[in-house]
Amino acid sequence: MKKKLSIVQVLPSLISGGVEKGTLEVAKYISEKGHNSIVISNGGRLVGQLLGDGSTHIKWAIGKKSILTFFYIIKLVALIRERNIDIIHARSRLPAWIVFFALKFINKKTRPHFITTVHGFNSVSLYSSIMTKGDRVIVVSKSIRKFINKNYNIDQSKVILNYRGIDPKEFKRNLLLTEGWLKAWKEEFPGLDKKIILSIPSRISRRKGHEDFLELLFRLKRDKLNVHGLIIGDIKHKNNRYQTQLEKKINNSGLKESVTFTGFRPDVKNIIAISNIVYSLSSEPESFGRTVIESIKLKTPVIGYDHGGVGEQLKLLFPAGLVRPKNMEELYKKTKKILKEKPLIKETNLFKLDDMLKNTLNAYITLTLLKS
Repeated sequence: MKKKLSIVQVLPSLISGGVEKGTLEVAKYISEKGHNSIVISNGGRLVGQLLGDGSTHIKWAIGKKSILTFFYIIKLVALIRERNIDIIHARSRLPAWIVFFALKFINKKTRPHFITTVHGFNSVSLYSSIMTKGDRVIVVSKSIRKFINKNYNIDQSKVILNYRGIDPKEFKRNLLLTEGWLKAWKEEFPGLDKKIILSIPSRISRRKGHEDFLELLFRLKRDKLNVHGLIIGDIKHKNNRYQTQLEKKINNSGLKESVTFTGFRPDVKNIIAISNIVYSLSSEPESFGRTVIESIKLKTPVIGYDHGGVGEQLKLLFPAGLVRPKNMEELYKKTKKILKEKPLIKETNLFKLDDMLKNTLNAYITLTLLKS
């Protein structure tokens, strides 16, 4: 009989975002496979889904940058001993440090295995180095693997390339663009009917390329194109000064009637499906572009800057969407070309959710077998 594992995932919160979504996907999968899934975070709107999928949630502010956060070391040691934890998987730097120190207080023979996932191009520093100190270090793209190999002294046998993935069953246009959803969408946004819809799905923060997106819209409107921009996502921080700056830019550019902030949307897949083009324009390299994969699966053209994981994926799936970072002229011309030519998007079996989940659970099981 296979051993039932107790697996803890640790991250700052469960509000929204790719890291959070991946955490929920892994939690659901390991629960379905009969293992005990626990997630530690400061909570958020995704907790209900996590609980409904069979996991336990422990609400600790383990990602809060405060000296008081280090008291969670004691609590984590007690939790590990009480629940006989086999694996602790840290997905963020401060929680990873808390785990690292907690494990020092537990006998080597009985302590859980420590896994980290490097989700992004963090600053190269002692603080960030914790993400390379796991018994296994998962990287979400070849770009990230190259980055940590260049900047840290890490045993290559510990590194596991595990692309994030999506469930193809969730990305069927006919299942998303139902008569009911389309009716509700038109009622909510009546002004978008017959518009060319250009979308940028991401949290609203300075590095995500929203200003480049607005500059693009300005150029296209100057050409009398009937475009409308959708900014899909919530504000990264409670302080909305950046959104206020964007709104000011919109007004000054004469784009007030041509841009909509949708806020957080649970139906973002549906919006991608009705978009004419989707954009990924981060000023800094992204580790992985989930938006790229989702758009390609839905046969929606996607344009992204050619760096990091986004460039890596577009080269494989849709090279026609590659643009040199911050090159506004190329972004403008590429947009017009895709709108005119409507290029064919091929089917792909790359970047499947099931592959990512199997690889993750396999990493957990392999480590526990080494101990036994």
